[in-house]
Amino acid sequence: MTASSRNEQTPWWHPDRHADRRPALMARSRIDAAVRLWLAERDFLIVDPPGLQRSPGNETHLHAFATEMVGKDGLGQAMYLHTSPEFTMKKLLAAGERRIASLQHVWRNRERSALHHPEFTMLEWYRVEEPYEAIIADTLALIRLAAETTGIDRFSFRGRECDPRAEAERISVAEAFMVHAGIDLLATLDAEGTADGAKLAEQMVRAGMAVPEDRAWSYLFTHILVDKVEPKLGNGRVTVLDRYPAVEAALARRVPGDRRVSERFEVYASGVELANGFGELTDATEQRTRFETEMAEKARIYGERYPLDEEFLAALAHMPEASGVALGFDRLVMLATGAQRIEAVLWAPVAE
Repeated sequence: MTASSRNEQTPWWHPDRHADRRPALMARSRIDAAVRLWLAERDFLIVDPPGLQRSPGNETHLHAFATEMVGKDGLGQAMYLHTSPEFTMKKLLAAGERRIASLQHVWRNRERSALHHPEFTMLEWYRVEEPYEAIIADTLALIRLAAETTGIDRFSFRGRECDPRAEAERISVAEAFMVHAGIDLLATLDAEGTADGAKLAEQMVRAGMAVPEDRAWSYLFTHILVDKVEPKLGNGRVTVLDRYPAVEAALARRVPGDRRVSERFEVYASGVELANGFGELTDATEQRTRFETEMAEKARIYGERYPLDEEFLAALAHMPEASGVALGFDRLVMLATGAQRIEAVLWAPVAE
């Protein structure tokens, strides 16, 4: 048995193993402090949304932890641990806050791997009446800040390296699909952004790809993104993958002049997805339609659906134009410390 395998079999709380883990945990604390100072210097107010919610979010492939809240009358009400503080934070924007941020735990079920953990820390922040570009610039600045805090020169994950200080690559989803997969993605969307799975399957055949049995457009899109596109992102420098198809951006507003695509971006470094941001949708009618579509697809695939947050939909009528982003704080710490598993930078992992 190697020293590494012995260490993996030792409980995380054992003094010897904790001593090995402690340098990364100390770095985590320094990054946490640096991020909070950076936000404070830019007049962001740190808020603390409750984790217990009536709706955990309404995206097809997000899975929540369910629980029951019992009232004084002894009757139970279904509740969920949130998958993001987004709904509450947007309610605060509707209430009048203008620059807010949250650095707190969120929960996602069915997720555990080198990059996933059922309970993890999310950094999420919003700017009212400021452009989408400002949030992208924030995200890149915080990635550089993490690297500067630990003094690391290059991020590295599973053999893929990235210079966090280099000028970021900016590429649209449509461009990335064409360059890395030979797929004309926009040709599979009509003028209103309605997606055609059959057309995308035809594109895959022409590009020499095997077509999965499930030919729903969203499934095929994700299959191509994961297999062909994501491995090419964030290599050498950070990549901003921009302008997602509107059908893949349930909470983002559409790009002016092209209803096929939306103001949604994701940021990758060393092949690791770090952040997901939007120019925020504030049209309650369109938001309800998108949520209902997402929940119908969730029911088709997984046999379940989550309730809509009616209070959130009502708040959208009062919410000003805004941009926001969620960043996986633990993943950023991983890259800034050279860790290869998320549990290496968690103070205490969830028991398996």
